[in-house]
Amino acid sequence: MSSNLRNQFIDYMTLQGFSECTQKGYVSAVKGLAKFYNLSPDLLTSEQIHHYIRYLIAKRKVSWNTCNKYLSGIICFYKNICQWEDVGRFGIPPRPRQKKLPTTLSIEEVKRLFAAVTNLKHRVLLKTAYSGGLRVSELISLKPHHIESDPSRMLIRVEQGKGRRDRYTFLSQELLDELRVYWRKYRPQTWLFPGYGKEKHLSYAAARKVFMQTKKKPI
Repeated sequence: MSSNLRNQFIDYMTLQGFSECTQKGYVSAVKGLAKFYNLSPDLLTSEQIHHYIRYLIAKRKVSWNTCNKYLSGIICFYKNICQWEDVGRFGIPPRPRQKKLPTTLSIEEVKRLFAAVTNLKHRVLLKTAYSGGLRVSELISLKPHHIESDPSRMLIRVEQGKGRRDRYTFLSQELLDELRVYWRKYRPQTWLFPGYGKEKHLSYAAARKVFMQTKKKPI
């Protein structure tokens, strides 16, 4: 994909309020399609796109969920950047959703899991997500002033969460105490959980890595 098309795509997604993670995934999807044919994506046909998705499913054995994410990015690109009409799903039928209940931990198991995390920043990151019921994208976008610690409120403000809506979630006294310890040590400024250089928030990949590493710890 040419830099011009890539920039157009990123500009469109930024103006539409797509998350950083979604933007990276969508760009990667179109880039993979172009690389497969060694052609600029705006020169491809619907049949070629259909064949590529079929190839991912049948030959590469890529999971349906991953393929569906790729397809969403490709559809977004052709509909909004290439201005194709009636894009549809390029002949790929939607797969019925299989609902599975998540594995839940008891309160004691959660406490032992948190206790096993020795890094203060990581522990507070996990506790904030768990206590506030936050998605990773919402968690890393928090700023210090989003923690409303007045005894009459005790809330966490989530800006531009799912559906680009603002909302509030509960702030427990236990989490507030941890956040105060964290603030005294790290003194975060712009972002509650800053990344490298402190000018940007912690990346989605870095936060997810903390979650994945914690899951591997024995309970």
